[in-house]
Amino acid sequence: MLLSSVIIVLREVLEAAMLLCILLAMSRFMKLRMRWFYISLAAGVAGAVAYGNHLAAISDLFDGAGQELLDAGLQIAIYLLLLAILPLMIINHHRGSYRPALLQCAMLAAVALAVLREGAEIYVYLSAFRYQPQLFSGVLTGALLGVGIGFSIGALCYYLLLGLPRRYTLLATCVLLTLVGAGMCAQAAQMLIQVDWLPAQAPLWDTSALLPEESLPGQLLYALLSYEASPTPIEVAFYSVSLALMVLLLGITHYACRPSCEELSRARAKQA
Repeated sequence: MLLSSVIIVLREVLEAAMLLCILLAMSRFMKLRMRWFYISLAAGVAGAVAYGNHLAAISDLFDGAGQELLDAGLQIAIYLLLLAILPLMIINHHRGSYRPALLQCAMLAAVALAVLREGAEIYVYLSAFRYQPQLFSGVLTGALLGVGIGFSIGALCYYLLLGLPRRYTLLATCVLLTLVGAGMCAQAAQMLIQVDWLPAQAPLWDTSALLPEESLPGQLLYALLSYEASPTPIEVAFYSVSLALMVLLLGITHYACRPSCEELSRARAKQA
C-alpha cells in the first residue's frame, strides 16, 4: 500500500505542482505581489474538500458521468486561463506593468482550479481508507511521500526557471505552460471518451514496454506532456490542436509587442 500510495498521489500532485511552481516563478520574475498565490492555495484546498465531500452527488449527475465531465471541464477551464495568461505575460515583459491585476487574477484562478482538481482526488483516496486503521497509516505515509516528491520536483523547476538568464526565462516558461496546457486538453479528451461523449478508438501506438506510465519518468512526462503509452487518435488530435492554438497565439502576441523600426531608431539615437 505504501508504494501504491506514493505512485497514485505523485501522479495527482505533479501536474498541479508544476503549474503552480511555473506561475510562481513567473510572478517572481515579473515582480508581482504574491497575495494571489496564497489566496489560490486556500481556495483550491477548500474547493477540493467540498468536491470530495459531495463526490457521490456529483458522480450521479448526467447519468453517472458527472465526475468525468466536471474533471474534463476543469481541465479545459485551466487551458483557457493559460490562453489568457501567456499573452499577458508577454505583454508585461515587453511593455512593463500592463494590467497586472488581470494577470494575477488569471493565475489565481488557474492554480485554484488545479489544486481543487488534484486535491479532491487525493482527499477521496485518503477518505476511502479512513476507517481501516491497519491500512491507513501506510496509505498516509505513502501519500505524504508522494506529495513531498511532487513538490520537490516542482521546486526544482521553480529554481531552474529563476536561475536562467533573464532573456530565456520567459521563453522557457511559455514552452512549459504550452506543453502543460496541451496535455490538459488531451486528458479532457480521455475523460470524455470514458463516458462515451467521444467515440472510443484503437490506440495509435503503445510504448508501455519502453516507458511505463507508472514509472517515475512516465509520471514526470505525464505531468508535463500528459504522456500516455497508448493514446487514441482523438487524444492526439486534441493535444495537437490545443498546442498549435497556443503557439499561434504566442506568435501573434510576440509580433504585436515587437518594437517598431521607429522605436528602435529612437532607442539607438538615445544610446548614441
